[in-house]
Amino acid sequence: MPRYVALLRAINVGGRTVKMEVLKPIFAELQYHNIETYLASGNVLFDSNAKAAMLLRTRIEAALHKGLGFDVETFLRNGVEMRAVSAKLGELSTRPHVTALNVGFLQAPVADLEHHLSAYRSEIDDFIVDGRELYWLCAVKQSQSEFEPGKLEKKLKLQMTFRGANTVRQLAERM
Repeated sequence: MPRYVALLRAINVGGRTVKMEVLKPIFAELQYHNIETYLASGNVLFDSNAKAAMLLRTRIEAALHKGLGFDVETFLRNGVEMRAVSAKLGELSTRPHVTALNVGFLQAPVADLEHHLSAYRSEIDDFIVDGRELYWLCAVKQSQSEFEPGKLEKKLKLQMTFRGANTVRQLAERM
């Protein structure tokens, strides 16, 4: 049975407090198996026989809206995809001057994303686009950077969710 991770956007930020034990029954009601939450940032691992990721996402988002009372953008990746992202992080972490490394997960590749990122590149921040992932390489602590993912989302009129390199590696290990 394939294993997935649901990366939930904007959980436990901006006043949206959700205890992770609240998420497990929502996923169980959808008849997913081997459900595990990881950290308090909205990461839910589960097994499902479903063949279409889009159907999985639609069902999860509807169930989360019903169970939590608000919309939760959900980004799905299977085990193969998460291990590939983790491997890419391993490669990028060896670059000089990388202090913080994060991944922005997108629903689909974005045309001209590289072009839009040029406005955000600096001596501190660099970006690499690889399909549905945006890798943010930061030469200082993330909190010292002037890059704000929310501004990029507004400019592109899309949503994404970011996870730190350690979180991504640990999720990939659990898959």
